[in-house]
Amino acid sequence: MPGLDSIRETADVEATRDEAPWPWLLASAAVCGMATLGGVLVQRLGGDGNVALALYTTAYLAGGWDAAIDTFGKLKRLRLDIHFLMLAVALGAAFIGAWWEGAALLFLFSLSGALEAMAMARTDREIRSLFREAPKQALEVLPDGTTRETEAAHLTESTLIRILPGEQFPADAMVVSGESAADESSLTGESVPVGKTAGSTVFGGTLNTWGKLDAKVLRPPGDSAHARIIKLIREAQASKAPSQRFTDRFGTGYTVGILGLSLVMFLVWHFVFGIPAFVAGEDGRSAFYRAMTLLVVCSPCALVISIPSAILAGIAAGARRGILFRGGVALENLATINRLAVDKTGTLTRGELELTGIEVEQPGNEDKLLSIAAALSRDSTHPLSRAIVAAQMKRGVPTLHSEDFESLAGKGLTGTVDGVEVTLGRRSLFTEHAWLSALPDPAPGLTEVLVHGGNTAGRLLLYDAPRPEAAETVKQLRDRGIEVTMLTGDREESAELVATELGLRDWRSALHPEDKVNAIRQWREKGERVAMAGDGVNDAPSLAAADVSVGMGLRGSDAVLEQADIVLTKDRLERILEALELSRGCRAIIRQNLAISLGVVLLLGLAALGSWIPLPLGVLGHEGSTVVVVLNSLRLLFQGSGGD
Repeated sequence: MPGLDSIRETADVEATRDEAPWPWLLASAAVCGMATLGGVLVQRLGGDGNVALALYTTAYLAGGWDAAIDTFGKLKRLRLDIHFLMLAVALGAAFIGAWWEGAALLFLFSLSGALEAMAMARTDREIRSLFREAPKQALEVLPDGTTRETEAAHLTESTLIRILPGEQFPADAMVVSGESAADESSLTGESVPVGKTAGSTVFGGTLNTWGKLDAKVLRPPGDSAHARIIKLIREAQASKAPSQRFTDRFGTGYTVGILGLSLVMFLVWHFVFGIPAFVAGEDGRSAFYRAMTLLVVCSPCALVISIPSAILAGIAAGARRGILFRGGVALENLATINRLAVDKTGTLTRGELELTGIEVEQPGNEDKLLSIAAALSRDSTHPLSRAIVAAQMKRGVPTLHSEDFESLAGKGLTGTVDGVEVTLGRRSLFTEHAWLSALPDPAPGLTEVLVHGGNTAGRLLLYDAPRPEAAETVKQLRDRGIEVTMLTGDREESAELVATELGLRDWRSALHPEDKVNAIRQWREKGERVAMAGDGVNDAPSLAAADVSVGMGLRGSDAVLEQADIVLTKDRLERILEALELSRGCRAIIRQNLAISLGVVLLLGLAALGSWIPLPLGVLGHEGSTVVVVLNSLRLLFQGSGGD
C-alpha cells in the first residue's frame, strides 16, 4: 500500500502521508489504467506493436513509481515487502510478453493504494476538523492597566491578558475579572457555550462569545489543552495495537517465504508436470506465469492493512466524539473490561462544587479563612481547590499567596501564607486539634474542607450534585456486563447517599489513594479486567494500577491527562459508553478484516496452486480484498452520530 506502511513505522504520521498525497496516486492510477486500455486496444485491433509497447511502458511507469520508491528505500535496509512482490510479478509478466497482465496488475495495485490513501486522508480530516488554529497574537494587560499586542508564543505563566468578544483565547488561563461564555466546541464538541466568570478556566483555541475577560495565563500556548490533545492523537496514531503483533509477522520473512514457494512451484510445474518454463503451454500458461499468479494472490496486502486501518479509523472516530484513545492498545483493551471503578468527585458528580457555608472557630473570621484556604488551593487542580478559589474570587475577599506549598495525596495541602503555616484538608490531618470536637459531621451530601492557620480555624462546606446522566450510565454499563464500583475518599454517609441515588450496588468509602490501588489489584488478581475513571491528582495511582485508565475531561489534573489511556474531553460520563461501543466495534471489524484477508489469501492461493485462475483474476481478487477491508474499517467513522 503506497504510503501506508510508513504510517505504522513513524510517529510523524502527517508528514509521512504528504510524501504521497492521494490525488497524485489516483492520477497515476488513472494514467496507468488508460495506458493499459490503450495498449490492449492497439493489440486487439492489430495496430503497431511499438505503439502498444510504448503504452504499456507508460502504464508501468505510472502505476509502479510509488511502489518502486518504497521498495528501493526498503532494500537499502535489507527489507522486502509486498511492493517488492508486486513489482517482481509485473516485471516477470513483461519478461514473458504478458504485458497487459502486468500493466493490469499495476493499475489495480496503484488504484487500491490511492483509495487506501484517500481513506486515510478522510481519517486525518476527521481529526483536523476538530481543531481551529490558536491565535498568533494576544492582548497583554500591562501593570498600569493599558494593553499592548504581543506574540502569543511569548506568553508565560501568570501573564495577564485581555480577550475581547469574538476573539479566541490564545492560551489556557484563569479568568480574573469579567463575565462571558466560551464556545468550547472545537475542544470538547459541546455546542452550548460555557459560562465564564472570575475563577473559571478558559482554554487556548476556544472562542470568547460575548463578554470582555481579563485572565491570567496558566501555561504557555505550546502546553495548552488544545496542543496536548493534538499530541495525544498523533501519538495514538503512531502506536500499535495488540492485534498488530499478528500482522507484524508478515514482513521480510513472509515475503522471502512466498518467493521461495513460488520458486519451488515453478520447478515442480516445469520438471514434474512438464509445463514449459516460459513458453505458453496447452492452456496458454507457462510455469513462470503460474508462479507469478501464485506470487500475487499470496501477497498479504489486505492482511497488512486490515488492523492499522481499523485502529486509525477508530482513533479518528473517537476524537470526533470527544474520546481520545492513546493508541491502539487502549482502543482494543477497553472492550475486554468487566469492571469499572470510578471516583466520586468530578466523575460520578459534576465536579463543580459550590461553597454553601463557612464555619469558623472565632466568628468574624469567615473571609480570612476563605482567603488563606484559597491561597493554598490556587496551586492545586483538585475540584475542591478550584471551587474554593472560585468562591474567593466571586466574594471579592483579599487574595493571598502561599509559599512552601505541598500536596499530600488523598489528604490535603500544606504551606505558608503570610508567614503562618496553614493546613487544609480532611479530618485525618487534624487529629491533634481540640477544636475539631466542636464540629459535628456535615450533613449527608456536603463535603467539608478543614482549614487551620495560626489563630484561624474552621471549615468550608461544599456541595457537589451527581451528574444527571450518571444513573442511566451505570444501568447501561451493568446491562453490558460491566459492574460499576465507586471508590471515594469521602465519608460513608455521603458515599451511600450518592450510591443510592445512582443505583450503585457496590461502593467503598473513606479510601486513601493506596486503598484504591489495593482494591484494583485485588480485582485483577481474581482475573477481572478493570478500568478506572477519575479526574484528580489523587486518582493517578489508581489509573496506573488499572488495565485501562479513563481521564474525565480536560479540566482534570495534568497527572491524570498524562496517565490516562483514554481521555474524555467532553467531560460527560456517558462518553464511557460510547468509548466502549467504539472499542467493541473496532475489535469486531478487526476480526472481520482478518477473516476476509486470510480467507481470500487461502482461497486464491489454493486456486493458484491448482492452476485454476489466470493472473488477471488473481490480481482482481487480491486488490479487491484490500479495498474491502479498508472500506470495512471506515465504517467506524460513521458508527453512531457523535452528537449529544
